[in-house]
Amino acid sequence: MTARRHKGLLRTTGLAGIAGLAVLLPGLAAAQQNTASGSAGPEWQAPADSSIQQRAGGAALAPQATPLANRPVADRTPSPRLPETVEPTADITLDGTVPDAESPDEAATVLADSLVLQGDQTLIAAGGVVVWYQGARLVASRMIVDGESGELTIEGPIHLSRPGAADPEAAAILIADSAQLDRELQDGIVRGARLVIAHELQLASRQATRSEQGRFTRLENVVTSACQICAENPVPLWEIRARSITHDARTSLLHLDHPQFRAFGLPLAAVPFTVTAPDPTVERRSGFLRPEFRTTSRLGFGMKLPYFVTLGDHADMTIIPYFSTSRTRTLELRYRQAFRNGAMEWSGAISRDDIEPGETRGYLFGAAEFELPRGYKLGVRIQAASDRSYLLDYDVTEADRLWSGVTLERIKRDKLLIARVGNYHSLRDYEDNDTSPAQVADALWQRRFTPNYIGGEALMEWSLHAHRRPSDEDVKGRDIARASFGLDWRRSEILPGGFVGAAILGLDADLYRIAQDNRYEDAVLRAYPTTGVELRWPLAGYSGGATHLVEPVVQLLWSPRGGDDDIPNEDSRLIEFDEGNLFSTNRFPGWDARETGLRANLGVSWTRIDPQGWSIGLTGGRVFRDRAVSQFPKDSPLSGQHSDWLLAAHYDSGTGLAISNRALFDDSFNFSRNELRLGWLRSDLQLSAGHLWIDSNQDEGRRTDINEFTANIGWQITDGWWGSAETRYDFTANQAQMAALDLTYRNECVSVEMGLSRRFTDSDNVRPETSFDLSVRLGGFGRQKDIPGTVARRSCMR
Repeated sequence: MTARRHKGLLRTTGLAGIAGLAVLLPGLAAAQQNTASGSAGPEWQAPADSSIQQRAGGAALAPQATPLANRPVADRTPSPRLPETVEPTADITLDGTVPDAESPDEAATVLADSLVLQGDQTLIAAGGVVVWYQGARLVASRMIVDGESGELTIEGPIHLSRPGAADPEAAAILIADSAQLDRELQDGIVRGARLVIAHELQLASRQATRSEQGRFTRLENVVTSACQICAENPVPLWEIRARSITHDARTSLLHLDHPQFRAFGLPLAAVPFTVTAPDPTVERRSGFLRPEFRTTSRLGFGMKLPYFVTLGDHADMTIIPYFSTSRTRTLELRYRQAFRNGAMEWSGAISRDDIEPGETRGYLFGAAEFELPRGYKLGVRIQAASDRSYLLDYDVTEADRLWSGVTLERIKRDKLLIARVGNYHSLRDYEDNDTSPAQVADALWQRRFTPNYIGGEALMEWSLHAHRRPSDEDVKGRDIARASFGLDWRRSEILPGGFVGAAILGLDADLYRIAQDNRYEDAVLRAYPTTGVELRWPLAGYSGGATHLVEPVVQLLWSPRGGDDDIPNEDSRLIEFDEGNLFSTNRFPGWDARETGLRANLGVSWTRIDPQGWSIGLTGGRVFRDRAVSQFPKDSPLSGQHSDWLLAAHYDSGTGLAISNRALFDDSFNFSRNELRLGWLRSDLQLSAGHLWIDSNQDEGRRTDINEFTANIGWQITDGWWGSAETRYDFTANQAQMAALDLTYRNECVSVEMGLSRRFTDSDNVRPETSFDLSVRLGGFGRQKDIPGTVARRSCMR
């Protein structure tokens, strides 16, 4: 047995095509762009990519926002994902087997209404002729087989296809009036020919010639289009006429000799040489991508003309020159490479524009991830920009904090290891990088296990942290290093009466080293044990076919009372209180602050599951303490002797509609926080909206109330038209933060994407801006990425 194995391939699913004279250029091999490389890894849309992006989609209750790292050590900066990769392929040949193409003497199967064998060994088949030979199928009305040469004279209508191919949907189909072919149904002359590729692109000619075992099909005086053509209106939306077009079945390329582009029957552009373009089955090919037209209030009208370069199966580069009306000269680059054990992607740009005259501006983003032995993963991330305004002006990202560094992780069923070291850089006007933690290092190790003798479940944790501020000034330049140990144990038992009881034990210990702050000791050691009990009473009932689930919970916890005044609080300033941590032993998100004292967490949940498929649920609760504490900020919903009331509700229709609301309020029903989220997902509608209210809190950095509405919607306007809109409105400032509207039209042969957006942000470095984007792609040249919405198709009246 012999085997041939390919390394991981870079995949592309971007849009490529011919759009007027801009695309009919020398060496056009319109490439696909947007996915990538060789081993495991999710897709990453590079920041410098297409300016029109689909804003619809995603979870029903997740208004689209910058994704945050969902890990115990999270920096709340956007995490670029690696390029999409394709698993390596393997072609295997077993001993004793030969591919069909190498078996010329294999007998053909012929079906016909009548078969006549003449004396000179000439076979005449007539009436519903069907021939199968080496994976090819020929359908015709009459066929004559010459007994001496084996050549075939075929009368049509003729239909020649390869249903036995590895991908019959992508194989070309030849339709003709008559043909003269060799005995293998491959080479010869075809008259009245039409070549249909991947059921998408069709080429029509009076005569075609096939050669080299059917690899090349050359059509003379040919017209090609991906548009449906009707008998009563034979003029397609667009077409390309050429002296000849040669299709290479092996490379999936089309060679167009002296092509002329027409729209609605009118010639718009032509070139006096041969142009090369991919057929609809191609995923990656060097060449020009579709041009993108962009107009902004700060940069004026401009155009991007990306050129995609394949560097083997495992790497590629995209070169994107961007020119606008005398306001910017920009060159963007993106490089991607796949390895046997990982992938990486780098993107960046350099600009000279009229926004900052005489200044060179730009950015560089990069990400890489590699699989190491024993399940470890090594990651590298680079994020750098000349200024935040550049990232917004050129539609790169809305991020205002950048992180560059190295990560190492290993996640197993019962063990977790995460480590990272890197540098932060803030682009916010009000943050000074000299007095903010810049160099940061973290390491976290966790292990979950069942202790001997006492049973239950335990979680052991070791963590290390250090951060440094560039400033050498006392207090403002404070540097901290911390080593922590944590042990949590819990054992649950079913008690008489259906009660579920649990015992809880925990220990947290920290050693701090504090430098450049005379308000604190240089070294601080502290330890906080925790003990508690929990009682649940899960109940289930049935009424009218519906299931009701009710569960009251009482949790009593104690930790020795103590203050955290001897340690600066760097990582636990933003405190959440919701149904997710109502029964948590510690509601501080970091290590610098710990919840202590005697406290009781009380709550109850109710869920109704209807046999029709919908469900509704309520969760309510509150935290009580033996005395008022000052651990939490004065305006926090967790401050005082008892917390605010927590009430959360959710509804799921089972058919795509979901609504949830979470509220925090005191005994006088004064709301401190309220969050309403709504989502509705259907094939023709994708709606996600939310309203957030949070009281001001000086300790958490909120000088005013937060009162914001966010929504994005995608909907099928009519057949072929898909619209999406997004907005964010600040009721406190009484103005919109941003608004965007995108429209996409698709039919069988063309797709048009338009986007209009307005950013209202105004600061010392960022100005309001309006932008309009437009891109056009012709179908039939390169594989197109699936997007939401239907495809409009021309209706032909008979």
